Amino acid sequence: METPPPCLEVGPEDSNKCNSFDPPQGNVHSPAQTKNLLVVLEDEAQEKHSTGPDQTPTQFAYTVQPEAEVEERESDTTVVSPAQPEDEIVVHEDDTHEQNLAILCWNVRGLNCPDRQSVVHETIVASSCHLVCIQESKLQTIDSHVAAYLGGYRLKNFTHRPADGTRGGILLLWDDSVVTISSVQYGTYFLSATVALNNASDTKTFKLTTVYGPTRSIHKDDFFLELTCQKPPDGTKWLVNGDFNQIYRARDKNRANVDRSRLVRFRNTLANYRLKEIHLQNRKFTWSNERSNPILCKLDGFFCTDNWDIEFGSHILHALSSSLSDHCSLLLANDDGPRKPKTFRFENYWTKMPGFKKVVADAWAEDSIHVEPYQRLFHRLKTTAARLRSWSKSLFSNAKIQLHMALEVILRLDLAQEHRELSHDEWDIRRRLKRKIIGWAVLEKSRKKQNSRITNLKEGDANTRYFHLRVNHRRRKNFIHRLKHDGGWVTEHKLKENIIHCHFKNITKKGPACKTDINWDILPIPDCDLHELDEAISEEEFKYS
Repeated sequence: METPPPCLEVGPEDSNKCNSFDPPQGNVHSPAQTKNLLVVLEDEAQEKHSTGPDQTPTQFAYTVQPEAEVEERESDTTVVSPAQPEDEIVVHEDDTHEQNLAILCWNVRGLNCPDRQSVVHETIVASSCHLVCIQESKLQTIDSHVAAYLGGYRLKNFTHRPADGTRGGILLLWDDSVVTISSVQYGTYFLSATVALNNASDTKTFKLTTVYGPTRSIHKDDFFLELTCQKPPDGTKWLVNGDFNQIYRARDKNRANVDRSRLVRFRNTLANYRLKEIHLQNRKFTWSNERSNPILCKLDGFFCTDNWDIEFGSHILHALSSSLSDHCSLLLANDDGPRKPKTFRFENYWTKMPGFKKVVADAWAEDSIHVEPYQRLFHRLKTTAARLRSWSKSLFSNAKIQLHMALEVILRLDLAQEHRELSHDEWDIRRRLKRKIIGWAVLEKSRKKQNSRITNLKEGDANTRYFHLRVNHRRRKNFIHRLKHDGGWVTEHKLKENIIHCHFKNITKKGPACKTDINWDILPIPDCDLHELDEAISEEEFKYS
């Protein structure tokens, strides 16, 4: 068995350096300033009036008043800035929480032909991606002109792991206006780099590793061993993609002849690195041997750590055309589509709150102008939903916003007590906020737990990280990226909605009138005495059963 060479690191002259930053420091307030550190949010209508649909997100400065009720806000993407003027807390609408980053991964089976380069060029231009990971370039050297052409003259920056003769080779292209690449490393089967997003409000970085796994089974363990040396420190976001030349599950192949021992070793390797697979939307397999009765396998994929999944939770993975290769290209991009209309969602914890039964009873007893039973039932359900939504808004404000603001106030009080004694009012505010934090965190956990459909988790601390991951997995799996219609593909949300509506309307419509009937009088149906069915069960019948 061959021993893989040590990882080779590219020097500073071949890669960009990460921008360093100092974390903001909190302000220390006097007793008079910290007395009024409870935040009052403006009402929903005023907030919507502040930012139009075509305007850039603005900063909302809220006047600080003592012991005021916090109003409901619709947006969940707000963060509290710790370094602000003395008597204000400014809330920024963070429009980069779900950063739009598109990554294309493709085994092109060679770039040593101008025609193949032209096809790759067209594919990259059509995908509008920011990062391209190409495997099996079969080139020992790539000049800047070829790299710029492959990237559509938009992805001009590149780094290359040379091929071994005419085998292998990994090429990484990127748009330097969107991302910055640094700390490039490569080994026998991988190319790794640190990716920093340029237009993120806070410096968002993660480690990207692109692999081209060996085809021969005797080299598989060497490949797994090389991945070991690439595992970043705990807490670092990590994304691994490429052609692994190895299936992850038995169902990733359309034949039964699967080397299960090697499959288990691969799964154990990923589990040790805490990597999980990103669900592929529209394909079961990514490779074909191009025969009439083909062997199909899923050899290409994306794997990520939990913290990367949370950071880029709205990104979904779907396959593009295989084009000239026997591997299909994979595109990971933010593709949520338009937001759905806000629907009513029943919260489980409502039943434990005082006043719930009275709200439901009053709403159910309201008069209805309808006569038909189904219309009356629909009216009652709709009225009950509206009353519960209004009741919940008056009872609870946005738990997540309240939680973060309470944490900010406690932080400032903690900083202040390092330099002086807190006043009685400050201690009282701090004590009450600490009690309320637990309640807000429990409410947020309850929402995420219900949304993720996970019920078999033991009660623990108020950490919603696990449920965030489950929600992301469900969203990726349930998202319909495109529909085939009249020989083409439809991706626009409204058109997909119309196609689905027409389809189910057609199959559930009322059929033609039946011209025949059953003559029950001539059927030999025996008469049965059923008068004893509603009688109480005797003790003898119970023992017999």
